[in-house]
Formats: sequence, structure tokens, C-alpha cells
Amino acid sequence: MPETVPIPSPPGLPLLGNIADIDSELPVKSFSHLADIYGSSRVVIGSQALMNEVSDESRFSKIVSAGLEQVRNGVHDGLFTAYGAQEKNWGIAHRILIPAFGPLSIRGMFDEMHDIATQLVMKWARHGPDYVIPVTDEFTRLTLDTIALCAMDYRFNSYYYETMHPFIQAMADFLKESGDRARRPAITQMFYQQAQQKYSEDIELLRRTSNEVIKARREHPTERKDLLNAMLNGTDPKTGEKMSDDSVTDNMITFLIAGHETTSGLLSFVFYYLLKNPAAYQKAQQEVDNVIGKGPITVEQLSKIPYINAILRETLRLTPTAPAIALQAHEDTIIGGKYEVPKGEPIIAFLPKVHRDPVVYGEDAEAWRPERMLDAEFDRLNKEFPNCWKPFGNGARACIGRPFAWQEALLVVAILLQNFNFTAEDPSYQLALKQTLTIKPKGFYMRARLRHQATPTSLERALASTSISAQQTTKKPTGQLAPTKKSAAKGKPLAIYYGSNTGTCEALAQRLASDASSHGFHAEIMNTLDSAKENIPTSKPIFIATASYEGQPADNAAHFVNWLEALKGSELENVSYSVFGCGHHDWAHTFHKIPKLVDELFEKRGAKRIAPLGAADAAAGDIFTDFETWEDQVFWPAMVKQYGESDMPAEGAFESSLEVDVSSPRSSTLRQDVREAHVVNTKVLSAPGVSEKRHVEISLPSDMTYSAGDYLALLPLNPKENVHRAMKYFGLAWDSMLTIAAAGPTTLPTNLPIPAADVLGAYVELAQPASKRNILSLVEATKDEAIKSELTRLSGAAFTEEISARRVSVLDLLERFPSVSLPLGPFLQMQPPMRVRQYSISSSPLWNPSHVTLTYSVLDQPAMSGQGRFVGVASSYLSQLTKGDKLHVSVRLSHQAFHLPKDSENVPVICIAAGTGLAPFRGFIQERAAQLGAGRVLAPALLFFGCHSPNSDDLYADEFARWEAMGAVQVRRAYSREPDKTNGCKYVQDRLWAERKEVVELFEKGGKCFVCGSSEVGDAVKDVALRMMLERAKEMGKEKSVEEAKEWFEGIRNERYATDVFA
Repeated sequence: MPETVPIPSPPGLPLLGNIADIDSELPVKSFSHLADIYGSSRVVIGSQALMNEVSDESRFSKIVSAGLEQVRNGVHDGLFTAYGAQEKNWGIAHRILIPAFGPLSIRGMFDEMHDIATQLVMKWARHGPDYVIPVTDEFTRLTLDTIALCAMDYRFNSYYYETMHPFIQAMADFLKESGDRARRPAITQMFYQQAQQKYSEDIELLRRTSNEVIKARREHPTERKDLLNAMLNGTDPKTGEKMSDDSVTDNMITFLIAGHETTSGLLSFVFYYLLKNPAAYQKAQQEVDNVIGKGPITVEQLSKIPYINAILRETLRLTPTAPAIALQAHEDTIIGGKYEVPKGEPIIAFLPKVHRDPVVYGEDAEAWRPERMLDAEFDRLNKEFPNCWKPFGNGARACIGRPFAWQEALLVVAILLQNFNFTAEDPSYQLALKQTLTIKPKGFYMRARLRHQATPTSLERALASTSISAQQTTKKPTGQLAPTKKSAAKGKPLAIYYGSNTGTCEALAQRLASDASSHGFHAEIMNTLDSAKENIPTSKPIFIATASYEGQPADNAAHFVNWLEALKGSELENVSYSVFGCGHHDWAHTFHKIPKLVDELFEKRGAKRIAPLGAADAAAGDIFTDFETWEDQVFWPAMVKQYGESDMPAEGAFESSLEVDVSSPRSSTLRQDVREAHVVNTKVLSAPGVSEKRHVEISLPSDMTYSAGDYLALLPLNPKENVHRAMKYFGLAWDSMLTIAAAGPTTLPTNLPIPAADVLGAYVELAQPASKRNILSLVEATKDEAIKSELTRLSGAAFTEEISARRVSVLDLLERFPSVSLPLGPFLQMQPPMRVRQYSISSSPLWNPSHVTLTYSVLDQPAMSGQGRFVGVASSYLSQLTKGDKLHVSVRLSHQAFHLPKDSENVPVICIAAGTGLAPFRGFIQERAAQLGAGRVLAPALLFFGCHSPNSDDLYADEFARWEAMGAVQVRRAYSREPDKTNGCKYVQDRLWAERKEVVELFEKGGKCFVCGSSEVGDAVKDVALRMMLERAKEMGKEKSVEEAKEWFEGIRNERYATDVFA
């Protein structure tokens, strides 16, 4: 047994203990002060290491103590105040209400959240910039009205009255007195009789009002899928029981308390920190302008504002509105390796100190810096320091309403920054706190002024004239969705199972079932995973959608997972399966744990995997898009590969679900997700005799920003030659118009006339190689038996060599076999949608924040099909642009690792590229040159670059010579056609090996290595890196095996070795 030491603690008074050490108005301040003096005191913990230890639910669990114990006087065994599973009502309510807080349910509450947020916006707009906003009061009204409307369709209408609704005042007084009672010694309670009477009256008012709401709902039932209906009508899947009336009342009050108190505090702190940090304020507002603009906010956009997401995280790190978690040990134990804690002793995890642990957050742990909470850094922190961020509690007793609060907070911050500019009423104000059960800013006021020259009247009109539901405000990027034609179940049988507490995975399973028929399958079974226990089908493929909940399976999958873990042999050897998992990356150590476990155990027990594991992250905000992408690009192709093409009747295989009418009026359409930019200049970089390399400078939209190393995505047009070929084949005049009606999801514009040239030029990939299914469809479109035979041959054994390898398109085949008579509708349906192409940006915003440059090769070579030339869609499009031309673009972030190091003064840089892989490194060195020009001192940088010769394609040689003279870089070239001019090095990997001592020296000083080029270049550089590592290890007397070298390499990938490799 380890040697123990006493837990440091302040001396106490007889009977009264440490009451004199605790500020009755602001206990959190007292705990912070004591933690500064004593560290983790009796028994208060304030470090990540101890937090991680007590988060182990096999040793510790939540304890209801202090303030929450007193709150039980009003809400008894509600979800947040129950002692735990030993209280039956908690288990019933928990299981019934989890689905009501699932992603689908929360997304469904968006419009009502927006309704209340709009009321706040209009109040501040009408009051004008002279109105001094009492921040915490206004946000309290907002969050209470929101939870009341979303949860139980009840309107407090707080913004229409100067005084609060009596319920709200009673709740505030009840919480305040509960906290006060918790801090009073029991012996003194008798002296507070007047407070006790008020306390009882407040509780009676809370319960009476709640019972009236329940009575009204029972007398006038609705189909709303809100919390109240879930509580009144839900059945516990485990016991089959419903919630009692008292339990419904307890939890209704609980939700109103918990659903507003912490979120209002969070929002108040957010605006305090924003006003104290102008740079962060500007960045957040710019993000809103870039993503949302002046239009209505949609729920989908909330997943596209990562900086505001980080602001919420960082705010909760420094000022967690629920500042402590109370836990207890299941048995006598030792924590921290030396502190004895008796069974049942309350352990207070004091989050303001846990969240400031310098071991985790560094020497600037006290600073409010949202960048540390952006996804990549946040994930790293949680992986390296588990349980370092705990504002929503722990484990099974963590906050059930987290998704609700997060969506609400994102929406409110976004809509306020979108419409107002804020100033502090007192710029010198320093943060002061007030505390009930939670903490909030005290005495914090601000003013709001409308943006964009808006008036209250114009703002009201704009907010009122637009429906906020995404289905109503935006068309799907893939085109209009028309009702799908119903057909009788036919096709190969498929079994679908799901494990789902919140309903998300069940919805994914239903979506796959509905899609099955269009791929030649039908869902013969669709049920919970538990229904498959000891009953896994072997005669049909199975699909599983499941999630992890704090590392545990869903309630309707637990038995199945336990059964699966108990298997020992090859019991599943005749099973074919695929798994898709959902999770949230904030739980880094259990992220996708159950889906991965199911996937691995199936394979281990002999099953055959049909498609690789698919996964979606709820934190990204768009699970359904992730699922559809995996379904379309991975799952169904794998199913077709294993089980063959559709076995529907011949006419079904050829039948098109598109109907096309041809008309003549002119119109145009604009594609989504990209914005208009302008070409500033273009130039050719290479000489004749090598593949053409070009440079283009583009002026971005005024509010579009980028970083060196990012991508520019552009939406190209098909080469004019290919469009002309298609128009000619289908006999379309130059001004023909198409009106397309679809019987299912489509990427084509529907139900409006559009020029045929636009459809063929902008919406489909004409050069995409034909698929086997495409070729078999052509067999049905000809009566020529010889052509039928030849097409059948091409769809068989000859497909890979004669179609796929030679990139033969459907259009190529139609021209080759003129007897094939294919209508336009089926032809369009065969073509994949036009997709954006990404190019590495070859400039730095320090050169020009509103301009980017691209460096690219033009692909134009004889077609391997033998029919004309094969022209790269995007490179051909770019090469034809001239100064002043418009194009549609968007900036896409590159991988977090593929950016210059933040500590550029101390971290050396090694860049390796061949050909136009030089692009991002031109931006890197351009940025370093700008920094040096500003007087900064930088660590060394090496650039290894491979090309043909100095006179043909030594790209930007003059620029790099100038930058090299400044000290921004040292360039090491390799000329494949003139290696004698580069120390005998023919390829870039040869030069890297030749200069390995210098490279190793920089790397051992903490250098970062970047590689950009073709996959061949990437592989070659990796091989050299492994050889260098093995040689260096041998020199140091620590000889390594090849496998150990590979393991080392994987360890530095995406940390100190970043790649951007293209095909």
C-alpha cells in the first residue's frame, strides 16, 4: 500500500468548521483562494490528473450534496438531483428522455429557439444604442423562454413585460435560498423562519404552475415531439413503466432550472470576454459574416462556425457556470497516489482550477484564448490529458441537455454578432461574479448598435419574411428533392440493425433501407441490434448503425455487444457485414468505441467485411451528409462489387427516373457553395518540351480569407469540346433549354428551364469513365446484335483493361457505337455530378490578404480511349481564363498539421516538393520573407525541389533566389534531365538523401517536415525518411528494425511530418 499523507486543509472552528473561510455571497471565490493556498484541499481537487482519476465510474460516482441536496426539497428525485440508479424514478426518466435530447430532436427545436432569439434581437433593436443592457438579466429571460417553449410549448413572454413572470421570480428565489441553506450549519436553521416560509411558498408556486401546464396538455393533447409529451406519453423500454405525475412535475421544474441557468451564464461570460478581446470579437464576427452573411441563420450553418464553437469551449474552461462536480468513492481509496479518501466522503472537483491546470494549458492558462479550443487543439488536449475539460459533468450523470444548450448558445451568439455591434457600458469593467447554484457576471452592462445600416423596421421585416427551416430556405446542393416513386419490394435481401438511444442511428438505418431498392436490394429485416443476438443472418448481407455513449453501447444494443464479446471461435464465419458508427469527438477516449469494437469482433469471429467502417462525428454537425457520402461512395459500391449489379428486370435497369422537356427561352443558374471571384492575371511558367505549368492570380470576395497552405476549391466547366460533342449527339441546338423533373434525389437543377449547354457543361462529369452498369444499360438501347455482343464483352472481363484503364466515357461509347439510341434523361442520370476541384494555394495572406495564386499543370494528352484527346476538366478550365474573367471559388482549410509552425522563431522547416507540388511552399516562403522583412528572426528553412531542368520548369526561380538572399530559405534542387547540375541528384528524394546530415540536424532541433507532390513522390520521400532514421539510430548505437522505423514514422505523421499528396 502506498504511503499516504494528510490532505492539506485550512484549520476550522469547533462546530462551525470552515464557515468563516467561505464567502456566503460568492463561495466559488473562496474555494479558488483556498485551492491557491492549499492545492487540492479537503476534499477539493483542482488538477487534471486528479480529475481524470475521479472520473473513473468504476471507483467514483456523483453525490448529491450541498446546494443540490437542498434543491431536492422542490424537485425531489429529478434527473439532476436524484441520488442515482438506486432511485427508480431516475432510471425511468433517464431512459425515456434520452431520445428527446438526440440530434434529430434538437435540430427540430431550432425554429423555436430562433423564435425567442428573434424576440431578443428585436427588443435591443427597438431600444436602440442608448439602451443599457443588463446582460445576465436579458440572457436569463432568453434561455428560460427558450426552454419553456421548446420543452413544453409554454410561453413566459419575458420580453413583453418589465417584471418577470411570478414563476421565474419564485425559481430564482428558490435557487438562492437552496444555496444559502446549504452553507448554513444545521444548528442555525431555526433562526431563519421567515426565509423558510418564503422558501415553502416558492416551492408551492413552482409545482402549482407546472401542474397547470401538465393539466392543459392533457386536456388539449398535441403531436409535438417535445419533452412534455415525452414525459407524459413515453414508456421506459426497460421496465415498461411510464413516469409518475410527481416525476413529470419534478423533471419539468428541473429542466426549467437547468435549461436556463447555466446557458444564460455562458452567454453572459461570452460577451464579456468578446468585449475584452477585440481581436477575437472581430474574428468571431467575421466568421459569422463569411458563413451566414446577412441572410437567415439555418441549423446547418451552426456546424460551420468553428471559431465561435471554440469561444464557447474556452469560456466554459475559464468560467464554468456550474463550477463544481461532487463525487464520492465507492470504497475507501487513495487518490493521487497518496491521499486517503473514505467511502462516501464528498469530493469536490473544482472546475475553475481543473481547467487552469498549467500542465495541460501551459503558462497562459489564465488567458482567454479560443484558438486553444479549436477542434484540432481541443482533440489533442483531450487525448493527451483525458478529462481536462468537464463543464458538463461526468459519465452517466453528465448533463443530458448538452446538445440543447450548445445549439442554443451557438445560435444566439451568431444572430447577435450578425445584427449588432456591441460596446461595454464601462470599458474599465473588471469581471465580478455572482453565485446561486451557478455563477454569472455581476454588474456587467453593454450597448448594442444595429449593423449594415439596418433599422428596427427593416430588421423586423427581414426576420419575419424568411422561414428558418433549412428545407424551406435552401435548396439542397444536390438539386431539388422530388417525391420518390414507390415500387414493390424487389432485389436482393438485406438485413439492417441499429443501436440507438437518441434515434440518430435508427434514422440512418431507415435511410439506408429506403435507398436499398435503387441499388437492387431490399431491406428484409430492420430491427434493433439486441434482436440479432444469437440470431445473425448468414444468407444475406447485414448493415449495422450504432453509437457509443460514454464508451458504452446503446440501451437496445447492450445485450448484443455483451454476446458478441463473449464469442470465442469462428461463430460468424458465414456472415457478411458493414458497420457505420456515430460519436462525438469531445469524448476522445471513447470516440466511436462501440462501432469499432463491433467491426473488429465481427472480423475476429470469422465474418467477412463488405465495406470499411464508416463513421460520423456529431460535433461536425452534419451526420446525415457524412452518412450519405459513405453510403454512396463506399457502401453501395462495395455491395455491388460483392453481390453484383441490380437483378431487376431489363426494363427496370434501363428505365430512367428523369423526364426531360426541351424548350427555347434563355436563363441561367448559379451553383451553390462557391462564390464569385475574378482573375487578376495569368502566365505560363514552363518552357516548351515539358507539361505546361501555369500561374493564375485571383481576387477573392471581400470577406473570404485564407492561410498559407490552404486550398482553393473551384467549380469548373467541362471542356467546350466535350460539351459540343454531347450537344451534337443529342441533336440539341445552341439555345436549347432543358426542364428536368426528377423522381428522386438528383444533382441536376429541376423544375425550371436551364440551357442545355449549362447542364452539360456545369452539372455533370462528361469525361467520367463508364461503369459496368452504364454499359449494360447501353446494351438495352440498341437492337444491333453485334453491338449488344461487343458491349456485353466490354462490361465483362474486358472492362478493366479496355474501359476503366483507358478512361472510356459513356459519351465515347455512344460515338463509337452509333446504333445505340440512348435518350437524354438516362444519359444525364449515368453521369456523376460535377464536383469542385481543390488546388493548393501558392501565396500567403501576408503578401496580399485578398488575393491568392494557384500553380498548376495543364492536363492535355492523347486520350487512352483512342478518341481525340484527354483534357483535364479543371486545369483546362483554368488555362482558358484571362484577366477579368469570373470564376466560382471557396477557400478550404488544409489539414491542421499542414501549416507553418506557430513558433516560427524556434521551429525549423523542411519542405520537399516536385513539380507543381511546390505551390504551398511558395506560400510558406513568401510568408517567411514577409516576416523577415518586418524584422522578425526565424528558424532555418530548407526547400528540396525536383523538376526537369533549370531552363524548362524551375518554377519561380527568381523569386526563390531573392528570398534565399534574405535568409527565408535555402533551396536544394534536383534536375531529372540535367542531374550533373544538381550534384548528380536526379530526383528530389536523391537530393534529400545527399543532404541528409543537414536535414537530420534541423529535425533534431524540433523541425517540421512538409511534403507535397504526387503519390510517387510521397512514397519515395517516406522511404528516404525511414533510411535516414535507421542510419541515425545506428550512429547513436540504438539500432532499429524496419518495423520500428515504420512505427516511429507513424508517430510523427501529422505532428512533425505533414503531407499533401495528390494523384
